[in-house]
Amino acid sequence: MSIGHALLGLLESGPRHGYDLKRAFDSAFGQGRSLHYGQVYATMSRLLRNGLVEVEGIEPGEGPERKRYAITDAGTTDVARWLEQPEKPEPYLQSTLYTKVVLALLTGRPAAGLLDTQRAEHLRLTRELTRRKQDGDLADQLICDHALFHLEADLRWLELTAARLDELADVVGGQGKGQRG
Repeated sequence: MSIGHALLGLLESGPRHGYDLKRAFDSAFGQGRSLHYGQVYATMSRLLRNGLVEVEGIEPGEGPERKRYAITDAGTTDVARWLEQPEKPEPYLQSTLYTKVVLALLTGRPAAGLLDTQRAEHLRLTRELTRRKQDGDLADQLICDHALFHLEADLRWLELTAARLDELADVVGGQGKGQRG
């Protein structure tokens, strides 16, 4: 996710302080992982330097002065351009899971156990996300659906790899040490 573009998009509804931007971001996108204040202010500093936002006002506060940021025309154009561009599909051709299986086979470790452990972790997270989806609002449901579809694909891959483990061991030179046991 482009945090800068998300913050710019939030500014389109009107000027906001960094604190307000963080709260709006967390509310809209932060399910499971809120944005740190330092990240908000570092991003706003970069957007300011690039002419995508401007400081509309500065107010004294109990601590540091509070800047109110507004999006510029260039910022609005940048968000529009970003929204129109399709995201590059991630083919996951060199995943960490695949690397671990191959390394287990190459080093004579039990790849089947690795697959079983990973499957259990995927199933645990699937149950957790399914509960969250049932209790969540529409945004939570959509986020959980996205994650669940990826987990389902990973689980299918884990099953397929387990079924082909002996063949893979021969291909990568594991001499059968990493198969089914």
